[in-house]
Amino acid sequence: MSARRRVVVTLGLTQTLAWGSTYYLPAILAEPMARDLGVSTGNVFGAFSLALILTAILGPPAGHRIDTHGGRGVLASSSLLFAAGLLSLALAQGPVSLWCAWAIIGVGMAVGLYDAAFATLTALYGHQARRAIAGITLMAGFASTVCWPITGWLEAEFGWRTACIIWGAAHLLIGLPLNRVLLPGGIRAATPHSIAPPARAASVRFAMPLLALVFAITWILSTAMAAHLPRLLQEAGHTATTAIALAALVGPAQVAARFLEFSLLRRFHPLVSARLASAAHPLGAMAMLLFGAPAAALFTLLHGAGNGILTIAKGTLPLAIFGPRGYGRRQGWLMAPARFGQAFSPFLFALLIERLGSGALAVSAALGLVALGALTLLHYLMRQALATDLPQGAQ
Repeated sequence: MSARRRVVVTLGLTQTLAWGSTYYLPAILAEPMARDLGVSTGNVFGAFSLALILTAILGPPAGHRIDTHGGRGVLASSSLLFAAGLLSLALAQGPVSLWCAWAIIGVGMAVGLYDAAFATLTALYGHQARRAIAGITLMAGFASTVCWPITGWLEAEFGWRTACIIWGAAHLLIGLPLNRVLLPGGIRAATPHSIAPPARAASVRFAMPLLALVFAITWILSTAMAAHLPRLLQEAGHTATTAIALAALVGPAQVAARFLEFSLLRRFHPLVSARLASAAHPLGAMAMLLFGAPAAALFTLLHGAGNGILTIAKGTLPLAIFGPRGYGRRQGWLMAPARFGQAFSPFLFALLIERLGSGALAVSAALGLVALGALTLLHYLMRQALATDLPQGAQ
């Protein structure tokens, strides 16, 4: 196995563990946690929202640390933080200790999820990191598929506290050695040629706010659908069993789309695949609004495929537009609005469903079209900037 492939496999495994035992944990354990601790499930999800807010606040300094020192130490520390947070969660006796435990997990998420992994790959491989970024998202796309059944089985057999302890132990026994031993240390891409931003694209004045807007909309829609998709499908006329089965199509669609990006779409600029992906959710949502329940499978497949590619675009677009210099810190700032939006989107979308039913998809479709418009404007601005960078005779 080549050194680069070993890094991709290592990060793919550790990201699967990180996502499956933190971000995807409340979907399975929120109700037993709330019941045992004597709090509402809203309280548990509120603590989870706190974790996401901390991720937004701590993302830029974590990225800067990776830019200057590499990602091995940062990712190894995330394994320790995840283990400490999950153990604290297992020992929680009330709302205060519950929120403190999720705060520790939130710090771990800031230094241990995709943003940190993308920054680590960029520090190592510079402009050549795109395929590696797609590779780890391809593997970690199975996080919910793999970890939800494991968490559910552990909770049913041993209780939610033991499930948290076992996931914490997995970070110490699996995640920590992988991050610390198999990942290279330092920065390998920091050469004058590799850190230079591409042409005049980095000088596009509105690139940062446009990308931040796109990423915020993407995370808002992704989180809202993850929390409410089965309910939306029931509002459209499906039974609970059918709605859950249809919602499960999102995972395979995400992985299939990421494989497409990994194999074919990597030949094109990331803006091409990002624009195609941003159109997927609005198209599916409009089909649902027009045709109702018969279009549900089409909607879930399109939403999943678009979300799968846009997850990769969060890592590859900033690299393609700005170059690898300062990537980690820039990525932290770009994703901060997305993390705040992500923290509140399940609650706000629940209100929309209560008022509009499946008509809430009209709002999500409109948001998706705003993201598509922002990417189209960014494409135009980049072309203008690159054109002005050419010698006058070359135009």
